[in-house]
Amino acid sequence: MPVRLVLADDHLVLRQALKALLERRGLEVVADEADGRAAVTAVERLNPDVAVLDVAMPVLNGVDAAREISRIAPACPVILLSGIDDTRFVREALKVGVRGFVQKSQGCDDLVHAIEEVRGGRLYVSPGASQAIVDACATTPPHDGSHLTPREKQVLQLVGEGKSTKQIADVLHISVKTAEFHRGRLMKKLNVHDTANLVRYAIREGWIAP
Repeated sequence: MPVRLVLADDHLVLRQALKALLERRGLEVVADEADGRAAVTAVERLNPDVAVLDVAMPVLNGVDAAREISRIAPACPVILLSGIDDTRFVREALKVGVRGFVQKSQGCDDLVHAIEEVRGGRLYVSPGASQAIVDACATTPPHDGSHLTPREKQVLQLVGEGKSTKQIADVLHISVKTAEFHRGRLMKKLNVHDTANLVRYAIREGWIAP
């Protein structure tokens, strides 16, 4: 049986091209999604062998999606697909159980090899990302957002994407009151008092793309 994959990247052309390349190599892409939340849902529904996620995606970024996948499908290893050169993301990704790091600058063969490695229970790192992994594993101080809960980080990303409190509640399947609570705690922890500064923080810390 071919290895079954869930693939997620918000760039349609890249996602379709990557799907075609992987399927030519005998792998089966059972779902290709445009955001992290859809990827989590697909993993829960389809029980794939591996999930391949871009780091920067709407609704849930790759790291937060990996955290959810680790919770609902611990036997499904996650590979992050991106130009990973930031120890903040690598450190957090390792913490939530990501098993592979593949840079977009590498060829499809590198990704196929990564899939084989993580399927065998091993950690795979693209050559260009090796230093980031080393740095992330070192005893370096955490970034400013380390004191935020996973839910607060999700709310931060959604605020940065321009979503209202009601839209955040809908995306996260929580009440508007709960969404307002998380947003209030987030602003208090970061010592910011308006949406514009929340968005600036999210961009500066790399939670959303500018």
